[in-house]
Amino acid sequence: MILTSLSEIMRDADQFYDFIPEMPPVKLDEQNYKIVPVIALQVTLFPGRGISIGFSNHHSIGDASSIVRFIRAWAEISKFGGDTDEFLTKQSESSLPIFDRSVIKDPIGIDSIYWKAIREIPLKSWSFPLPTNRVRATFILHQADIKKLKDLVLDKKPGLVQVSSFVVTASYVWTCFVKSDGKLVDGDVLEFFGFPVDLRARIDPLVPESYFGNCLGYGMAKIEHKQLVGEEGFVIRGNLGISSHEETMARRIVREKAISEEIKNRVNNKDKVLKGAENWMSEFKKYSEVRILGVSGSPKFDLCNADFGWGRAKKLEVLSIDGENYSMTLCKSIDSEGGLEIGLSLPKERMEAFAAIFADGLS
Repeated sequence: MILTSLSEIMRDADQFYDFIPEMPPVKLDEQNYKIVPVIALQVTLFPGRGISIGFSNHHSIGDASSIVRFIRAWAEISKFGGDTDEFLTKQSESSLPIFDRSVIKDPIGIDSIYWKAIREIPLKSWSFPLPTNRVRATFILHQADIKKLKDLVLDKKPGLVQVSSFVVTASYVWTCFVKSDGKLVDGDVLEFFGFPVDLRARIDPLVPESYFGNCLGYGMAKIEHKQLVGEEGFVIRGNLGISSHEETMARRIVREKAISEEIKNRVNNKDKVLKGAENWMSEFKKYSEVRILGVSGSPKFDLCNADFGWGRAKKLEVLSIDGENYSMTLCKSIDSEGGLEIGLSLPKERMEAFAAIFADGLS
């Protein structure tokens, strides 16, 4: 991969907030119930150039799978000229949204635990994190780059039977991200990598794919700083990424080469995927105090494919990664068949370092 001038790919993160709406404030009604808006939409016209569709949503309304399905349904109805009847006739019964919460079996009462925890969090109006003091940039891993990374992992660890595009991409970006910090870090300090996991097909009984709401778990990998930034950092991270639901130490995974067994017996084990879920809310608090990189989005959710009648979107920007904790976005590349698009929001100096490390590693 050859980068053009970095100034051409960096964008001032603050400028994007003109194109998304702020959520309306929380209100009290006549019975003293709190009314919490869940979604806001804004369309901005650029005469002769195109439009921008921006939306803000409260996560309580649904996870990424639900929100993307909503946007794509809205787009398709728009494409039909607003004819919802025509839209519905083209949908199979299994593709229509399901709002029945009883499809999720909850014998240990996780919903009550979460509801109690959430009620203790003060409801306040959300505002943009301006100024962000960040720049945004998009990096492409082409199909050939992803194959190169997979081959590298398999060359170092030939016993691995599954090396996914997500694993090598996340591994590579995380390694470059940590190296770009530029600060002196104790080699024994733990680095964390967290990502959301759609549980619909991973719990028993299965939850329909079209379930509208939140049905998420998460994976959290951890590894010592010295292992991540050393010569073998990428390969170790590649191993850990596949089985990070386990929070298994990287050295153990490298030694035993048990990635496929971890996936079979743990990640896809319907009896264990929700293990400890009643404590997840408290666990999230401690992760805000560690060195962590998160993931927003997934190549499975191709939001740019939402066609309102004007064709595919030219660009997707996820502004939530401007938050206090660092995150990367991940989606299908619009311009590179089989490639993946990575979005980052970093201070300018760190973005410059990341871009150089990212390009140098691939070459």
